[in-house]
Amino acid sequence: MIKNVLDYLEHSAQVYPEKIAVADEKNAFTYTELLQKAQSVGAALLASTTPRQAVPVYMDKSCNALALFMGAVHAGCFYVMLDPTQPAERINMILDTLGTKMMIVDEKSAKKQAKLGFAGQVLQAEELLSHEVTEKERAALAKIRKEALDIDPLYSIFTSGSTGVPKGVIVNHRSVIDFIDCFTDTFHITNEDIIGNQAPFDFDVSVKDIYSTLSTGATMQIIPKKMFSFPTSLLDYLEERKVTTLVWAVSALCIVTTLNGFEYKRPSAINKVIFSGEVMPIKHLNVWREQYPDAMFVNVYGPTEITCNCTYYIVDREYELDETLPMGQAFPNERVFLLDEEDALITEAAPKTVGEICVSGTAVTLGYFNNPEKTNQAFVQNPLNKNYNEIIYRTGDLGYYNEAGQLCFSSRKDFQIKHMGHRIELGEIEMAINAVENVVRACCIFDKDANKILGFYEGETDKKTITHELMQKLPKFMIPSEFISVTMPITKNGKIDRKVLMEQYKEQNV
Repeated sequence: MIKNVLDYLEHSAQVYPEKIAVADEKNAFTYTELLQKAQSVGAALLASTTPRQAVPVYMDKSCNALALFMGAVHAGCFYVMLDPTQPAERINMILDTLGTKMMIVDEKSAKKQAKLGFAGQVLQAEELLSHEVTEKERAALAKIRKEALDIDPLYSIFTSGSTGVPKGVIVNHRSVIDFIDCFTDTFHITNEDIIGNQAPFDFDVSVKDIYSTLSTGATMQIIPKKMFSFPTSLLDYLEERKVTTLVWAVSALCIVTTLNGFEYKRPSAINKVIFSGEVMPIKHLNVWREQYPDAMFVNVYGPTEITCNCTYYIVDREYELDETLPMGQAFPNERVFLLDEEDALITEAAPKTVGEICVSGTAVTLGYFNNPEKTNQAFVQNPLNKNYNEIIYRTGDLGYYNEAGQLCFSSRKDFQIKHMGHRIELGEIEMAINAVENVVRACCIFDKDANKILGFYEGETDKKTITHELMQKLPKFMIPSEFISVTMPITKNGKIDRKVLMEQYKEQNV
């Protein structure tokens, strides 16, 4: 029985020792090399960590980053990827939430890390990766492994928080193993596949790339982020590396079609395209399917809190532009269901009836790290089960069954949105705008039709100042596309009237 993701790596290293496990633009590691480097990191970390502690990794995604992740797991810890391009204030909030006394930094990111003001121990990635393991350390690692449980944390990914503080979803080994075994089996991912990694390592789409690779003995090609701004370079890379499998955010696939990339080149080896993060525009899906009529196209859905995905739909026909692509069915060992506002079950017998999407099963994660209040709000006892403990995750997403009995996505229940493949709390953006000097009140609304975030504000300041301030606090994908100066309309209950705001905005932009 597999109870630790290192079992995946060790098995693949035994069966495919000299095969390339992971490659980036500059480096490539065989399975043997990846395992050895991970053991070196794990041994070196023994002096700075204890099991079940967070190991923050501050660097760009790379072969080295993956080796550091696996090294943290060897030490019995869980890893947390920190993106150096994100604002220092956000990184510091994550570090404060983790309460960690150490972090790993590579040479390239050292200057940025120095500006964080982190008071703990800073470990150099290059030194950890080249550490020579002693017999005493090897014995210590073996003891940690023997005492490990499959419910031990494996990684944490921080999502946007409505209070302005990011929330760290904490995911254990069992949830990942349970999901990945189903994922690779359902979509026929094997040792013959070459997976083209698009997602950042602090985004849960990458979890599917990493563990689908390690569990099957496939190869993961890490695609440089810059290439998604230059489709010709991207398509050249996919062809040169003979990538077969794309597990990408919808926005990444749409970049290729929006810029007419296939007029330049059609990468020849692609046979699986699995997409998530947002609703896939049918227009773009059809262009991809025209290019790859024999490939498998899959729409997958699910938030970080349930270990990547909980539903999938294998596209089996042509869709018209005004049709809705279904979310499909639940993955094996996951139960996905709809609850109405009174927590009653909505079934296929009531098509078009909208309810909140809820998930039960092993894939449901451990909640939010060091945040019991938010955990208890979203991870709750199943209201349909009064007999024993059954923790479900309430996604905050709304869905319905179509006439064919297929589950379909409707919208967000609250002001949390999906934009550019990321889950965003509009409240976090509002808080940042409200903090700008001379802003009286702020409100953010997601314009679904135009696929952009609108920032409404009241006060004596200008748009340039607000943008400058937000760049210091938020990732680029969270900064509104437009800022509109208004006199804020108020409802009778004293709340900002969002409906009136949008009506005024649309009248002015007809």
